[in-house]
Amino acid sequence: MTVISTIKDSENLTLTLVADLDATPEQVWAVWEDPRTLERWWGPPTWPATFTRHDFVVGGESRYHMTGPDGETSRGYWQMQAIDKPNRIDFMNGLAGPDGEPAPDMPPMSGHVTFEARGAGTRMTAVSRFLDLAQMETMLGRGMAEGMGEAIGQIDKILATGPA
Repeated sequence: MTVISTIKDSENLTLTLVADLDATPEQVWAVWEDPRTLERWWGPPTWPATFTRHDFVVGGESRYHMTGPDGETSRGYWQMQAIDKPNRIDFMNGLAGPDGEPAPDMPPMSGHVTFEARGAGTRMTAVSRFLDLAQMETMLGRGMAEGMGEAIGQIDKILATGPA
């Protein structure tokens, strides 16, 4: 398993997942950059993702949906705030409505991912910052921590077999 820690911090309204990966920061960065590669790991194994947009530039937006085992869908989006290749990505992360556009009743949370060289590998740290405790409890209640852990746990296989 790639994920070495999951920290739910209600005082600071954050969820932090840390993973150690057997690849360089540039290689780990690539699993975020390409939408077809993202589809191979974003979302737990039983809820695979489909990216319909992935403008991986500052100010760009991504739209995706995950499809559950019974055909139900969950939609989300990212808005890229800062990109420092291959060190850090900052983005807003939110739920989307049936049309794939941001859901107005659920403000987005902020997030960032850092990539730190550690020997021959990379430590990837993903932090989600919630607006308030209610949002944090809602998202954690929906299985966000477990889902992210399962999703990130798929990255090693992609790195071992190469991009899509």
